[in-house]
Amino acid sequence: MKQQAPQNAMPNLWVALIPIVLTIGLLGLQIFYYDDFTPHIALAIGFAITGLVGWSQGYRWKDIEAGAFHVLHVAMPSIATLIVVGMLVSTWIASGTVPLLIYYGLDMIDPAWFLAASMLLCSVVSLSIGSSWTTVGTIGLALVGIGTAFGIPLYWTAGAVVSGSFFGDKISPLSDTTNLAAAVTETNVFDHIRNMMPTTIPAMVIAFVIYLLVGGQANVDASQLEQIRLYKAGLSEHFDLGFLPLIPLLTVIGMAFFKVSPIPALFTGFVMGGLVAAVNYGYGLNDILTIAHSGFKISTDSDALDSLLNRGGVASMTWVVTLMMFALAFGGALERTRCLESVVSAIMQRIRGFRGLQTNAILTSVATNIVSGDVYLSIALPGRMYGPEYNKMGYSRLNLSRAIEEGGTLVSPLIPWNAGGAFVIGALGLTVVSGDYSNLLYAPLAFACWLSPAIGILYAQTGWFSRRADDSGVPVPGGPTQDNGAKPMKQAVKGLA
Repeated sequence: MKQQAPQNAMPNLWVALIPIVLTIGLLGLQIFYYDDFTPHIALAIGFAITGLVGWSQGYRWKDIEAGAFHVLHVAMPSIATLIVVGMLVSTWIASGTVPLLIYYGLDMIDPAWFLAASMLLCSVVSLSIGSSWTTVGTIGLALVGIGTAFGIPLYWTAGAVVSGSFFGDKISPLSDTTNLAAAVTETNVFDHIRNMMPTTIPAMVIAFVIYLLVGGQANVDASQLEQIRLYKAGLSEHFDLGFLPLIPLLTVIGMAFFKVSPIPALFTGFVMGGLVAAVNYGYGLNDILTIAHSGFKISTDSDALDSLLNRGGVASMTWVVTLMMFALAFGGALERTRCLESVVSAIMQRIRGFRGLQTNAILTSVATNIVSGDVYLSIALPGRMYGPEYNKMGYSRLNLSRAIEEGGTLVSPLIPWNAGGAFVIGALGLTVVSGDYSNLLYAPLAFACWLSPAIGILYAQTGWFSRRADDSGVPVPGGPTQDNGAKPMKQAVKGLA
């Protein structure tokens, strides 16, 4: 009979890398060789491989299953948010909220500086409400419609929307990831926000300048003017463009301002959208329920306008939700079998000095985002494991909180199978059709999201903006928080459940 290893046994590095390398290889084979952008089954196989590795190390099935379910449980608020956003998008189109934003946006936004304006608008909204997903699914969707009318490629508009939306999420005190990064590193959330400014401001300025230079569409030709005219005519013919459709949007913004939790706020926005749709267009209860589930459907004289407005609903989020669940289960199994911990520990053993520590903290968050598909795990895992090393070197943990926020929050929307990336693709319609991956160009064009961690690595190598422990009130080496970095992952993310 096979002798069972202790439940907490950590595999060696080469064993730990087996499920990670094989799963990434399988994903690459499916996506790039077979031209099939459906990562679900590859991640499911990755979960099975992780289970086999765990079994070889003495873990029982129920241990691995518990790890997967734990991470799924922690991420349930995100999954629920995704579902509610699907309901909200469809009813906000039905109520005229999104059409109103598109209509007046076509009048107010100059196509020559459309991209820069899109980034700034999404930044302000996301900072105000602390939710990148809500911003992408509402304001972002309207901007996609405006950009389409201006003849701007979808991936450029999406890049500007993602840059602005996740910038606000990163530095808003209302954001869950901002508070998580501060919590797992045991730092004050407002100190954490202030300490992110040296990377955040340059990244946003550079991104803004790029979007300003690229602009959008300097000269709108006759055919595009006609397209815009058809858009506006179709919107004014089928929707009320008065004050009433603004009520759902103002309701959500007001509830966010008063710090109402995202799910109740978004669900209230959905209800208000349904009420406005019923009052303005006579929709019955069954009509509203059908729209919320299956999405909004309309037929106008413009096929382009129809393709923009016929979306939303819970059903439209099924692909995204199932992808998240596969990715999160895989990440949870890697965490429970301590494969991720083994890789991080091997990295920590090779760290020599603050430059390596700070750089590896950023890159570990990025790698965890890629492998696990979970933004929370990408913040919590390196946040807890690297903390004591900062104490030993006499550096403030604010450096760590900035590192994991940049490698976690900002990178998540750039990875298609990550929760953030899957949501962006689903909400903005960045689908891959017949092997055409051009829509995925939004990721490298979301400049602010990858410039911020790149600038953070530059600071790590030069020592710029690298705070010492005695400059921030964070305990020095040997202080009372010295052992806190060894807490299990479930304690690090307990408050998110």
